[in-house]
Amino acid sequence: MVIKKASLEAVAAVKKQFPETGLPEIAFIGKSNVGKSSLINALTGRKALARTSQSPGKTRTINFYNINDLLFLVDLPGYGYAKVSQAEQKKWGQVIESYLQTRKQLKESVLLIDIRHEPGAGDKMMYDWMTYYGIEPLIIATKRDKISKNQLQKQLAVIRKSLGIDHMDRIIPVSSETKEGIEQVWEHIEKTIGLDQPFSSEIR
Repeated sequence: MVIKKASLEAVAAVKKQFPETGLPEIAFIGKSNVGKSSLINALTGRKALARTSQSPGKTRTINFYNINDLLFLVDLPGYGYAKVSQAEQKKWGQVIESYLQTRKQLKESVLLIDIRHEPGAGDKMMYDWMTYYGIEPLIIATKRDKISKNQLQKQLAVIRKSLGIDHMDRIIPVSSETKEGIEQVWEHIEKTIGLDQPFSSEIR
């Protein structure tokens, strides 16, 4: 896909603020600081489309990024940030659940897992919740550049075993820094929404 347009089109804190465009949506979810914003920037070839932060828990809304007026990449609030109050965590959880369960134009849910570590309790809970409701997420193992080539298969096996994933083709190791895996993610997205275009994040 040649990225001609990538813009933040809507920011939603409640369901009534979700944009009604009818375009297919790809949702990204993961624990705080797992690299969702960095991944969206890497996918679009923009350095600061999605704001990144060293402080976890910054994304407190659902952010809708318009890509070429063809689809939306949707950044969901991160979970598992301990310094956020329980009331706030519950509020975010309800918004996330509402989106994932009711959004008709949602075509794929992407769960981000830090490749360096075994999935935590929050990751397992989210994966189990999604599969319980019939959502089979694509797993993106982030921060691929932080481990060696020799560690790769071992860490992917840890993720697969911990989450109980049957299909290895549902896990893509990605580095937002080196762009490894980015083209593979786009190929998956394009196949999912029925597009057949070569990938390029070059601004045209």
